[in-house]
Parts: sequence; structure tokens; C-alpha cells
Amino acid sequence: MGAKLSGSGGGRYAVDANSEINVTPFVDVMLVLLIIFMVAAPMAAVTVKVTLPNAVAKPSTNPPKPVYISIQESGRLFIGDIPTEIATLGDDLRKNIGNKRNPEKERIFIRADKGVLYGDFMGVMNQLQDNGFYSVALIGEDKN
Repeated sequence: MGAKLSGSGGGRYAVDANSEINVTPFVDVMLVLLIIFMVAAPMAAVTVKVTLPNAVAKPSTNPPKPVYISIQESGRLFIGDIPTEIATLGDDLRKNIGNKRNPEKERIFIRADKGVLYGDFMGVMNQLQDNGFYSVALIGEDKN
């Protein structure tokens, strides 16, 4: 019994490269997975019949519409799309939010132009705090 160890040369023991895909291991794995899922699927189903009681919890409501304050470069203020003034900002926010929500728990989103003066921005922040709006988020443009 002999074997040719060198790969050079042709002859009787030369092996050509096989470029076909062997799918036998793939089929074996798929059949094993199929058997596992066939066995496990009936165990995952609940077969015990239970009559559930009625729920007494109130259905959840949709989250409230966010409140946006926009500050233009010229210093003009808007609540949503409605123009407002710095002196009436707190009252206008309460009208916009309505009586059903607590202003101290309401989140206010501030959008300001990058050319807004710092004093104008701080005036809005101070007016919000004076009127009980403490949860403030600042909106910026994402560079991604």
C-alpha cells in the first residue's frame, strides 16, 4: 500500500479541485432544527383553559402632545406655531397645555436659533421657572 505525498505532477493520484458546494451538512443541521422545533412547539403552547376576570385598570391614554417653544434670531417667541411674548409666556403655556395636566410635570422643549442672544434665551428660561415649568429639554440638530 502506497500513497503519493507530493502534490506536484500529474499521474494516477492527482486530485483536481472540487468547486461544488457540499449541502449535506446544511441539510443535516436543518433537519435537526426542524425536529427540535416540532418537539418544542407543543410545549410552548398553553393548554390549560382558564376563564380570566375582567380588568379594572383604566386603559392607558396616548402620551400628551409635546410642547415646543421656538426662539427666532430676532427674539420672537412661539409656542408651537402661536406667537407669544416673554411677559405672557407662562399664561400662554397654561392655555396651550390645558387644565388636565400638572405644569410642574410637563416637559417643555426649547428650539432656539443659533444666533439667539444668550440674554433672550435666559429670559425664557427664567420665565419658565417663575411659572413652575422646571422640566426643560433643549433641541439641537443632529449632525449624523
